[in-house]
Parts: sequence; structure tokens; C-alpha cells
Amino acid sequence: MNLELLKQRRTSITLTGLLAGALTISACQQQQEPELSLEDSISAEQSVPMSADPAEPSDVLVNSEDATVNEVESDTIASINGGVSQITYLCAPELTVKATYKDAGKQVIIDTDKGTATLVKTNDATNPEVFNAETAIDGGEGFVQWRVAHDDRETGVMRTAGVDTADISTYECKKTEEDSI
Repeated sequence: MNLELLKQRRTSITLTGLLAGALTISACQQQQEPELSLEDSISAEQSVPMSADPAEPSDVLVNSEDATVNEVESDTIASINGGVSQITYLCAPELTVKATYKDAGKQVIIDTDKGTATLVKTNDATNPEVFNAETAIDGGEGFVQWRVAHDDRETGVMRTAGVDTADISTYECKKTEEDSI
């Protein structure tokens, strides 16, 4: 009887081992998921991938204590565009002039289809302001003069010449309507 009991246990251990092996193999195999119908995908909650980056805090902290200049000077960079203005002029004879005034540097950059020139203010007056460059508008030999009048720089006169300084071109310019707004 002892031998019969051993055979039964051996058979049951073998069957249990085979069953465990079959379950392990079936668990490792990739099974195809059934395709969802349109109704299932509409009603199913869509998963949204999440970022590993932390979200921006929504609380705004205001420090009521002013820091001293020494505390912030090493980590603060300031950029100020004050004193810079851009105005477009339509001139006769036909020419479009885009003028960028840099009041702090006492300069104006004149940009036309004939070229670009940087002119330096030569007087201290505000009406008219006089700017001059010792090169032609195309960057060659010659000169460019720009005189602008009125508080809002509404009108200007540009005089330019190339190598032949006796052949001077003069343009009378008015500020365009879009810049007047």
C-alpha cells in the first residue's frame, strides 16, 4: 500500500508541475487585445500621458521687502528699450524711409531700398534735429544728411550724394498715417 500511495502522489505532483508550467508559459505570451468599437472608445476614458516635470505653482508670492542693490546686482540683468522709436516716412521723389531713432546715443538709422546708414546728431536742438553721416546711403563714398522737424518728428528732409558731391539728391518726407496713430 505504501507503493500505491507513492505512485499516486508522484502522479499528482507531476500533474501539478505540468499545470503550473502551462500557466507560466501562457502568462508570458502576449495576447492580442480585442479591438474597441467606436462606441467603446467614446465612452472609455482616454489616458493622457503625464509629464515628469513638476507643474507650475499657482500661488503667487509677493515679497514686500525691497532688496538692496548689492543683494541683486550679481543676478539681475536689465534691458531697457527707452529712447528708441521707429517711424516710417513716405518721401518725394518716391522713396520709403524707415528711421530708428536712438535718443540716448544721439543716432538715427536710416533704412531705404537704396541702402542703410547710421547717422549721428550734430546739433543740440530739438526742432529741427540734424543728423549726418560721412558715407553715402549705399555705404560708398559720399554723405547723408537727415533733418527732422516738429515734436513728433512728423516731417523730414534727406540729402544724399555719392562720389560726386555736387550731384545732391533731396527727398522731402512725411510720417506715414500708420505711425501717426
